[in-house]
Amino acid sequence: MTFKAAAIQMCSGVDTERNAVTLRRLVREAAGHGAIYVQTPEMTGAVQRDRKGLATILRDEANDIIVRTASELASELNIHLHIGSTAISLGDGMIANRGFLFSPTGARICSYDKIHMFDVDLDNGESWRESSVYRPGGAALVADLPFAKLGFGICYDVRFPALFRAEAMAGAEILTAPAAFTRQTGEAHWEVLLRARAIENGAFFIAAAQAGIHEDGRETFGHSMIVDPWGKILASAGGTGEAVVLADIDISAVAAARAKIPNLKNGRDFALDIFPTLAKGGVTV
Repeated sequence: MTFKAAAIQMCSGVDTERNAVTLRRLVREAAGHGAIYVQTPEMTGAVQRDRKGLATILRDEANDIIVRTASELASELNIHLHIGSTAISLGDGMIANRGFLFSPTGARICSYDKIHMFDVDLDNGESWRESSVYRPGGAALVADLPFAKLGFGICYDVRFPALFRAEAMAGAEILTAPAAFTRQTGEAHWEVLLRARAIENGAFFIAAAQAGIHEDGRETFGHSMIVDPWGKILASAGGTGEAVVLADIDISAVAAARAKIPNLKNGRDFALDIFPTLAKGGVTV
C-alpha cells in the first residue's frame, strides 16, 4: 500500500490559542496535498520555558484546546492526525508531555507519554531538567492503522534505540519522534539519529519538528524529516520557520528492507562479562 504522509514544522509560541490557529492552517494545507497521515511537532500547543507562564495555560486532556482542535480537524479532513505532543496537566502539579493520535472520525485512538526526560547540561551553559516538571511515561506504544503499524516516541526518546527496537519487533513499520530539538544538539545529531533508527529497524521514520527562535527565547533545530527503511531521506524541511513536508510512503519497502538485512530476526541473546581491572603493573597475555 502507498499513501501520502506529512510532517508539519512549526515555531510554536506561548499562546495556545494562536498555536491552534496555526495548527489548523498547516494541517489543512497538508491534507490539501493528499496526506492521510499528518504529524505535528513536540509541544504543538506551546513552547513555554517559564514554569509560571506554562501553568497559566495548562489544561487537563478533556479541556485542552489542541486536543479538541485536532479531533475536529481529523474529522473535517478525513485523516489520521498525530499531535506530536502537547503539555497536559495531571492535576497534581506535574505535567505529561503527551502525544495523541486521532482517527478520521475524530475519535482519539491512543496517546503516548514521553518516556525519556531531557535532563542534560550542554555547552555554553544550556541546561535542561524536564523531570522537574514532567512525569515520564512508562509504556511503549504501537498503533495498528489501516495503512501501517505506527510506533511512538517523542524527541529525546530517539537517543534510546531499545525503545524503537521493541516497537519494530512488535510489528511497527513506521517509527516516529516528533521533536523540539535544540539547535546545538540538532546540528550535531538529528539527521544521523533519525537515519540510524530507520536503518537498524528497517522502518520508515517520520519526525515533525519545531524550528527557529521561539517567544520564550528557545531556539530549535527544525529540519522535519521523513526517512525510508534504507536510510534515504525522502523529504526534509529547512532549519527555520513553518513547513509542510510530504512524502509518498510505500509500506512494502519495509518488508523489502527487512528481507535484505534481516537483523530483527538475526538478533541473539548474549551474556556480558566484565573482567576485573588489572592490578597496577599487571600484564595481559
